[in-house]
Amino acid sequence: MTDRRFYTEEQIRQFRQETAHHGPRQTVVYCRVSSQSERPDLKNQRRALEEFCLARGLAPAEYVEEIGGGMNFNRKKFLALMDAIEAGTVGTLIIAHQDRLTRFGYEWFARFCQRHACDILVLNQEHWSPEEELVQDLWTITHVFSARLYGLRNYRKKLQEALDADVSPQNPVDPDAGASDIL
Repeated sequence: MTDRRFYTEEQIRQFRQETAHHGPRQTVVYCRVSSQSERPDLKNQRRALEEFCLARGLAPAEYVEEIGGGMNFNRKKFLALMDAIEAGTVGTLIIAHQDRLTRFGYEWFARFCQRHACDILVLNQEHWSPEEELVQDLWTITHVFSARLYGLRNYRKKLQEALDADVSPQNPVDPDAGASDIL
C-alpha cells in the first residue's frame, strides 16, 4: 500500500467548486490610462494595439479600456479581466506596456496568467536600466501619495465648509474654536 491518491484535474476543480471552461479561449486587448486628462492617450493606445493585432493577424474578441491608477488593484475592469483569466476564458492578453496592466508586480500577474494558460503579448518591450526603473518607480509612488494628500486637503476644506454652514441653536459654535481644533 502506497498511501497515494491520484486525482484528475476535473476532480480537483469539483473539489474547489470551480467550473472548467471548454469553449474557445478569446483574445483580449487591455488599454489603461491613469486619469481623465489622459483620455486622448487611451484612444492612441487602442489605435496602436489595433494596428499591432492587424499586423500579427490576431482578431481580438474584446477591447477593454479603463481609466484608473496602475497601483490600484481594485479597478473594476481589471478585476473582471483577472476573473476571466482565472476562469480560463482568456487565452491571450495584449497590452501596450507592462505598466498598463499594473504599475508594480507585473511579474506576479504574468505568472498568474501563465498558470491559467493565458499568454501575454506586450507591444512595447521597453527596457530601462535599474537606475531609470528605480527613478520611475519613485516618481510613481511620490505622485500617488501626493495625490492622496491633495485629496485629503480637499476633504478637510469641504469638512470645514460643512462645519461653518452648520450653525444652528442645536449646534452652538464657539467662535474661538476653529476646524483644526475639531479635527
